[in-house]
Amino acid sequence: MPGVSVRDVDAQKFIDAYAAFLKRQGKLQIPGWVDTVKTGHMKELPPQSMDWFYIRAAAVARHVYLRKSVGVGRLRKAHGGQKNRGSRPSHHVDASGSVDRKVLQALEKIGVVELNPKGGRRISQTGQRDLDRIAQTTVAEDEEDGDEEDDE
Repeated sequence: MPGVSVRDVDAQKFIDAYAAFLKRQGKLQIPGWVDTVKTGHMKELPPQSMDWFYIRAAAVARHVYLRKSVGVGRLRKAHGGQKNRGSRPSHHVDASGSVDRKVLQALEKIGVVELNPKGGRRISQTGQRDLDRIAQTTVAEDEEDGDEEDDE
């Protein structure tokens, strides 16, 4: 199926597929603190999944792909959430900047994103090619699953 891009694939399926690809590839550098850190001060506990850094990296790569230029501040806002303030009303809180910064730096080291001269980061040529290839395989897997369900 020619001409398939990341926009044509369900976000959750693409992020799961790209996270599995990053884990299989083994090039993504993971900091030593991933098992203890919270992803924001609105959270009470760190993530329960051992692969959360790969999933966040895949989500960040998709986010950068869909936009011209993305900085750490924009990612903090996108990955933030509601802080439970007890009996007071909840408020939106940005996510940890360190986590998003380290994810961007790791993606930059493997060549998926690059620095934008106007500020922030943008998707690189090789990163766009990789993400489109993963999107194409995801669409192909969905079509195979759909064919199997029709046969029954």
